[in-house]
Amino acid sequence: VQLQASGGGLVQAGGSLRLSCAASGRTFYNYGLGWFRQAPGKEREFVAIINWSSGTAYYADFVKGRFTIFRDNAKNTVYLQMNSLKPEDTAVYYCAARTWERGRYSDPTYYNYWGQGTLVTVSS
Repeated sequence: VQLQASGGGLVQAGGSLRLSCAASGRTFYNYGLGWFRQAPGKEREFVAIINWSSGTAYYADFVKGRFTIFRDNAKNTVYLQMNSLKPEDTAVYYCAARTWERGRYSDPTYYNYWGQGTLVTVSS
């Protein structure tokens, strides 16, 4: 399984970015594809996850209303649309995949596959 994240960059506070995660190597039926982020000196933290089959999504509280996760099954790609970005959103963003089970979405140890990360920098 390969997860290829892209779309990071430098943006001013209040701006938007869209991250992409191209997934390959297996079918993702009954899988969840999600995003984590890790800022310098901090632990990796959960951002959002989407059920590949149903489209059901869950978000960390700190991104609700600003970020949207969605997928394009035909392209085998998951996206993270990030709006109203803040300097504290600066981090390396990673996409990850796991078998779908209810709960523990924020626990990175439940994820089987990880992409390489893409850097998002939000200037004030």
